[in-house]
Amino acid sequence: MTTAQRSIPSPVTNPENLEYFDACAKGILLVGKCDACGEYHFYPRRICPHCFADQVKWVPAKGIGTIYTYSTMHRGVPVPYTIAYVTLDEGVSMMTNIVDFPPGSLTIGQKVKVQFTPTEGGQPVPTFTPA
Repeated sequence: MTTAQRSIPSPVTNPENLEYFDACAKGILLVGKCDACGEYHFYPRRICPHCFADQVKWVPAKGIGTIYTYSTMHRGVPVPYTIAYVTLDEGVSMMTNIVDFPPGSLTIGQKVKVQFTPTEGGQPVPTFTPA
């Protein structure tokens, strides 16, 4: 048995993150990589948060990561859900939903893999499930 899923609000897109969400619609997880300093980063943005250069390009991520921390909401919500920080193999961390797992089975340090879950408006967003 897996946990029931809550509906996820649609993301707000803008010219800065449109390429990221277009890739999500194709089942591809992108992260930013700065050509000036070589650092990867996540949240979608055009300016590198490490060196402030505007030489950021989108590169595909493996879609594999590790749960850094998580919290499951049980009270005051129609359907329990789990939010986590996942550290991708590329070294960046992202806040995400953990889906399709047996209740009580998650652990910090557990390997997870990306999957794309449709939102209320249909636009898929990356979520993670145990690998």
